[in-house]
Amino acid sequence: MYKILLVGCGGFLGASARYIISITSAKLLSSNFPYGTFIVNVIGCFLIGTIMESSYKLGNISENMKVFLTTGILGGLTTFSTFSNETVELFLKGKAFTGILNILLNVALCLAGVYMGKLLISKTL
Repeated sequence: MYKILLVGCGGFLGASARYIISITSAKLLSSNFPYGTFIVNVIGCFLIGTIMESSYKLGNISENMKVFLTTGILGGLTTFSTFSNETVELFLKGKAFTGILNILLNVALCLAGVYMGKLLISKTL
């Protein structure tokens, strides 16, 4: 139960940061490109890389802190960071086929899911 609270609190912080970054980037940068999403994805991926590698190499991050930071804050900021970390881990473990499959399935099926959801609603409403 404690870990769920950690994830929830971290998620609040990450989602709030994503919102702030998105509205700020929309005001400061061109609206022709989704800069907010791009920025949070890159930041989230960098941060999950540093957190996980520090955890592996130094062992200086407790399990609770790791859950708060990665699943909570970074999960609220962007789930792309988790996808990216899991994919890199597959490649580092020599599972290139599975890594490529993970990329292809996630990108293709998630794009298809968004399209089909939009199509469903546009046809029914």
